[in-house]
Amino acid sequence: MNRTGSTTRDRSRRGRGPADRRSADRRGTRVTPLPDRRPARRRPRHRRSLQVAAALTVVAAIGWLLWLGPWLAVRAVQVDGTATLTADRVREVAQVPEGVPLLRVDLGAVEDRVARLPQVRGVEAARGWPDRIVITVAERVPVAVVGPPGRRSLVDAEGVLFDSVTGDAPRGVVPLTVDDPAPADPATMAGIAAIRALPEQLRADVVEVAAPAAQSITLTLADGTVVVWGGAEESATKGQVLVALLDRIADGELEPADLVDVSAPDAVVLR
Repeated sequence: MNRTGSTTRDRSRRGRGPADRRSADRRGTRVTPLPDRRPARRRPRHRRSLQVAAALTVVAAIGWLLWLGPWLAVRAVQVDGTATLTADRVREVAQVPEGVPLLRVDLGAVEDRVARLPQVRGVEAARGWPDRIVITVAERVPVAVVGPPGRRSLVDAEGVLFDSVTGDAPRGVVPLTVDDPAPADPATMAGIAAIRALPEQLRADVVEVAAPAAQSITLTLADGTVVVWGGAEESATKGQVLVALLDRIADGELEPADLVDVSAPDAVVLR
């Protein structure tokens, strides 16, 4: 039997204990966690300062060692690539100061000084750690010799006069007769092109190459044979044709000739 003024739902609510109400409160209430107020760990400032100071000290020590220190200083100058030049001559011209730290040596200035030598076609200077400067030289290779006896000069493939000769020219270097030997002279460059087209075994038999003009080249062989070369065009083909003709003459297949005209290599003339 129900009491007046109360319902089953009311009795049910009143019948709950404090524990039940706390459980219900926990299910319906959102709990917000408290913020972590513990201070973050920080590296002490003085420790960072000491590390920075130590790093700067190391950098300064390395800089002093490389720029001013005596342990990485020049004690030798190594010269590579010389043939006619002597290493002592290259060192003399290079003027590399001994005892100066390697980093303080002006490599460009060293190269400029060595490049002034007439025999030098190219030069490279480098630091050879820990105590030397390495100078690598590329010398000019003579192709021809120009000028009268006693005042003759060697000429390379670029037409540069770079050294004087008082005695016999080096083997394979052909006497070249031109009016104005120079790299900018067309006759000089045409004569050099003809000489370079000759096989090595034939160069030794050439006593003179004359080039009064770029299109008027003639060769004189040791036996007196005159070869009319013409211009520098097709020089490689002319050289091959000339060797083949001389071989046939030597074998008796052709009569000896005082003049061989290979100016037109596809229509050779023998006289």
